[in-house]
Amino acid sequence: MSASPARIAAFDILLRVETQEAYAVELLHSEKVSRLSVADRNLAMQLVMGVLRWQSRLNSAIAEIATGKNSVSKLDPEVRIALRLAVFQLRFLERIPESAAVNESVELVKRARKRSAVPFVNAVLRKIARGAEPAIPPSLSTAEELAKWFSHPQWLVEGWVNQFGFEKTKVICEADQATPKTSLRLNVSADVAQGVIEELNAEGVEAESGALLTSALRVVSGDVTRTAAFRERRVAIQDEASQLVAALVGRGARILDCCAAPGGKTSAIALNNPEAEIIAVELYPQRAQMMQRFITAPNVQVIAADATDLPISGSFDRILADVPCSGTGTLARNPEIKWKLQQSDSDDLHKRQVAILNAALDKVGPNGRVVYSTCSLEERENVGVVDEALRGKTGFRILDCGSLLEELKTSGALIWHDIDALVDGPYLRTLQGVHPCDGFFAAVIEKYSNPSG
Repeated sequence: MSASPARIAAFDILLRVETQEAYAVELLHSEKVSRLSVADRNLAMQLVMGVLRWQSRLNSAIAEIATGKNSVSKLDPEVRIALRLAVFQLRFLERIPESAAVNESVELVKRARKRSAVPFVNAVLRKIARGAEPAIPPSLSTAEELAKWFSHPQWLVEGWVNQFGFEKTKVICEADQATPKTSLRLNVSADVAQGVIEELNAEGVEAESGALLTSALRVVSGDVTRTAAFRERRVAIQDEASQLVAALVGRGARILDCCAAPGGKTSAIALNNPEAEIIAVELYPQRAQMMQRFITAPNVQVIAADATDLPISGSFDRILADVPCSGTGTLARNPEIKWKLQQSDSDDLHKRQVAILNAALDKVGPNGRVVYSTCSLEERENVGVVDEALRGKTGFRILDCGSLLEELKTSGALIWHDIDALVDGPYLRTLQGVHPCDGFFAAVIEKYSNPSG
């Protein structure tokens, strides 16, 4: 007997995520996975994302059987992954036969050349009770209980409760554990958009209108990655909050995207500014090369450079500083982040973000605007960065994102009606679960030509 292709793929991906700086989403869209049958590919996706979302709950179930409080962390990673895979299937997937969940995980241990661990794995899995997890208990009332039930690091949940309150944090945690809808951006002009939608339908992809923007679609069913429109870059997978940040950049003659990879926002900006000179900067040369293949707009120049030391002369009308961040607004799509992230990472992230924003402020011209954004929920990466970067500076002001969103609504770009729900003070602030998109933050900073005015 050997493990199924889906479970082998899931095991290999989870092992790389556990032991390397790998990300599940990228591996799940690799050529190796694309060669699987549709059924195997879907199961591999379900297994990988489920194990990562519920990792601490799975560890607890294993630890209840295995001896020693820290026994799970002491196991070889191959054994740990095989156990998590089996327990996830036993506890969360009712349609998977118990024998398949147990026996194939044992085969995965053998395949990983950990035969000495086979009796241990067999014994643990035979003792773990089968059955779906119970409904959410009504007694959840503390950050500790939320973190335990929804499988999040407690320190992360405590920070959200302090910032957003208990009820919103509960909604955020619940959203992180569910499969988010796939949002698309139409990378074509409005006059041909309907034709692309009809083409998607003809290839088996059912899509509905976006919740925030007229340029967005939401996939109801089907695999958009196998369509001609996706291959030809006429549609792209991009969360609606990410699209909204790009829309806030507005129009200009010379535009800079400081941290541009993978290029979704750059492409959206280029579509709105077909006559502009657009420079997209990416730190890593390999990612810059990937961007060049991804972006079809002829007015975009991709440069591999450090955003804090740009080899570019002159000023810009519009600058997007979508900085590297913790990514805690995207945990439903990237659940491994919550297990890789440490509280101590905050200092390094904050310093890097402040440096990039300061560099952007130095490059913006009179009456120009800098959009600072993250896909993080953490206050220190958001308002904390803006406050520090602007401290002691003159000639800059924070624009009201509510007013800018009203302008987008008037123009027909924004279809969301409750603008007040999208802002926190002068800032854009979306929260997964609370809003129909990922968690994003944006501040729009203007350099005005008369500082004394």
